Amino acid sequence: MFYNDDFPIQYIDPVYRPPSEARSLIIPVTNGCSWNKCSFCEMYTDEQKRFYVRKEHEILEEITKSGQVLQDVNRVFLGDGDAMVLSFRRLKTILLELNNAFPDLKRVSAYCLPGNIKNKTIKELEDLKNLGLSMLYVGFESGDDEVLKRINKGESSLSIFEAMEKIKQAGITSSVMIINGLGGVDMSEQHAVNSAALVNKIQPEYLSSLVLTFHKGPQRFRKEFGTVFQPLNSVQLLHEMHSFIKELNLRKTIYRSDHVSNLLPLKGTLGKDKNRLLSEIELAEKQLGYRSLINLKQI
Repeated sequence: MFYNDDFPIQYIDPVYRPPSEARSLIIPVTNGCSWNKCSFCEMYTDEQKRFYVRKEHEILEEITKSGQVLQDVNRVFLGDGDAMVLSFRRLKTILLELNNAFPDLKRVSAYCLPGNIKNKTIKELEDLKNLGLSMLYVGFESGDDEVLKRINKGESSLSIFEAMEKIKQAGITSSVMIINGLGGVDMSEQHAVNSAALVNKIQPEYLSSLVLTFHKGPQRFRKEFGTVFQPLNSVQLLHEMHSFIKELNLRKTIYRSDHVSNLLPLKGTLGKDKNRLLSEIELAEKQLGYRSLINLKQI
C-alpha cells in the first residue's frame, strides 16, 4: 500500500493507467478489476489487488482534499481496472465532486469492461459525458468469438459491439485495444480478420495494439486456453498485424502500436496512412526474414 501523509490520495500498488494518462491525476474508485478472469491478464492477480469498491465517503474526501492542495489539475483518470462497474448514481456523485474540486477540469477517463455498460442507459451515459467523462479505454482484445471464449474474456463480439454502440451514441470517445498473437498460430488469421471486422463496425476514435506477453509465465494462460497453444514468432506476429491492418476500413482512427511489447512501433491515422503502415510491416518482415536466413547459414 502507498500512503503519504502529505499526499491526499491513498493508493494500493501497483497502480495501472493507460500511457496517454501519464499526466492525469489518478483517483482510485475501485481496487482491482471487477471481472479479473481473463487468462492473459496479469495486472490484478496479486492478493493486494483483490477487487472491491472503495467507500464513497473516502473517495469524496480524497477528491476534496486534492482540490485544496493540488494545483492545475485538468485531467483525471478513475482507477483501478474498471470504474464503470459503479452505478450511475455513484459515478455522477464522483464527477460532481471532481468538478467542484477542480474548476479547470477538462477530461475524466477510465478503463471500461463492455459488460459493465449493460446496466447503464444511453441517457445516463450522456449525463456522465456532460459531467466530464469524455473517454473510455476498452480492451476487447479480439473480435473473434472462439478466441474470446478461450481467453475467458466473458464477452462476445456482439456484446462488445453493443456496448461500444452505446458509448458512441452517448458521445463518449473510445480507445480500443487488440492483442497481437492472442490466438496463437492456429487461430492467427481468424483473430486478425475478425478483430478488424469488429473494429470496422465500431469506428473508434483511437485504436492500439500490443503483443501477448507473460511476465509471470504462460502456465495460467495455457491452462485456460483449452488446447495446445503455439505462440507466434516475430515474423508471424508481423504477418498477423499485416492481415489485421489490411482488413481495416476506418474513416478517421488514430492508431498506435508503441507499447513496449511491440516489435515494430507503428503510428498513423487510419485510413489515410493504411498503405504506409502496411509497407512498414512488409519491410520489417523482409528484414527479419533476411536476418533469419543469415543466422541459419552461420549455424
